Amino acid sequence: MLNIYQKTISESTTFKGVGLHSGKNSTVKITPAKENNGIIFKRTDLNKNNLISANFTNVSSTKLCTTLKNEYGVKVSTVEHLLAAIYIAGIDNAIIEIDNEEVPIMDGSAKDFLNTLKDVELINQFKKRKYLQVLKKIELKDGKRLISIEPNESSLEVNFQLDYKNKIIGKQQNTINFQQDNLDEIINSRTFCLFKDIEKIKKLGLAKGGSLDNAVVVDDNKILNKEGLRNEKEFVNHKILDLAGDFLLSGHRILGKVFCYHGGHELTNLFLHKIFDEKSSFKIFELEDVIYSKDIKYKRSQKLAVNA
Repeated sequence: MLNIYQKTISESTTFKGVGLHSGKNSTVKITPAKENNGIIFKRTDLNKNNLISANFTNVSSTKLCTTLKNEYGVKVSTVEHLLAAIYIAGIDNAIIEIDNEEVPIMDGSAKDFLNTLKDVELINQFKKRKYLQVLKKIELKDGKRLISIEPNESSLEVNFQLDYKNKIIGKQQNTINFQQDNLDEIINSRTFCLFKDIEKIKKLGLAKGGSLDNAVVVDDNKILNKEGLRNEKEFVNHKILDLAGDFLLSGHRILGKVFCYHGGHELTNLFLHKIFDEKSSFKIFELEDVIYSKDIKYKRSQKLAVNA
């Protein structure tokens, strides 16, 4: 069931950790925000020009993570797992204060973020949530990579497919409906990389904080983490988690059926730009209040808020 009203948290909550790529420790404090604020990052280590809106138009890099940058050049990186947790938790408005340039990687999934958010109550706000509903198929191809979305009135459904030469990852596929399915395996799935790529990544100045505690590392024919995988489809499930976080950068809750083949942060960001360029392909709407009767548990009708 879709929520009618926007939500924020009732009180602030804090967590600490190390950045996957920077290797720097940081403290993050998520605080309540007013209606229509959206998700805003605030770099508390800077005294001015330190606000960065979580919007796809502010994405400055998609190299191994999603990085946001404001008009003054102030950045915050590796935002995708935290944004996925905020999406899954149902939060619309929040200020994310951070004292460094990178969101902590925690255990490489969204689990720690959601466990932190579960400790605070969500509150309904007076303004209604805006949904983006896809009206006709939109597709983007980039070489062998492909992503598309088709109409779906009541949910976001993601069918993601991976195709790796590596024997362990191989070909994986999963379909998840974010409004109907149990999301535990999505939430718990960690970022991953191939062992042979680690030196290349480090030469780029990245993965300074990476370890077997926050990533699944795959060799030719084995997983190097002693505990193995958390679920059978952890690789593709993490890609679905990433997509949910990157989709929140649309500024709306997107409703549609997504198909993605071998995608990632770059393809998703290019796709969001394409969606908003094709204004006749979607509409943005609010839900009417729930109407109760003896025969109908609830009745939901769409109120078009913006013609897009």
